[in-house]
Amino acid sequence: MTTAPAVLGVDTGSPGLREADHLVHHLVDRLGLPADTVACTHLVRGGDPHTAVSLTLPDPAAAQAAWRSLTETSGTGAPLGVFLAGRGHGPAPLAEAAAGAAAEAAALSGGRAVVYPGVDGLTGTVTVADLLARTAITRLVVLGSPADERPAPDAEVLTARHVRPEWRAGELVLPLVPAVGGRLAPFEVPNPTPCCADH
Repeated sequence: MTTAPAVLGVDTGSPGLREADHLVHHLVDRLGLPADTVACTHLVRGGDPHTAVSLTLPDPAAAQAAWRSLTETSGTGAPLGVFLAGRGHGPAPLAEAAAGAAAEAAALSGGRAVVYPGVDGLTGTVTVADLLARTAITRLVVLGSPADERPAPDAEVLTARHVRPEWRAGELVLPLVPAVGGRLAPFEVPNPTPCCADH
């Protein structure tokens, strides 16, 4: 019998994706999470929009250890909300947002994956076939193409070491756009220029 993965939600009130990505990497390193962890960012809408994170762990014992580590050290730094298996910890708004992130990740219905199996191998240029074979990404969509059209297996993807798929209806989907030389690139680019940078 296979054990269902455990999903931990964490919220520190990260104002944007860059800060949330940093939080994800900090948590994965600090907590010593296993290589098959899937860590996602989740937009929190409402009164104070920000970004929370989820950590999906294949082993419930690892999730419990992460819960203990986070809840036993809370109060020593920035406010922290944590949620695991019906238990919330920390300031109510942060704990509620952490619960929302965990629920979205558990349902595989939303979240932008920052850490996932195979992400470390996505450097430089890779083929569509290699990307699908070596990572947890299950589907690629090219924006502007018909919904049922898939890129050719030998098509090249320019990763820029920044590949952020998202959960959609149970699949980890990577949105792509056409790039120079007939190649493809992830829709999300690292360090995007703000909309009104010249003002």
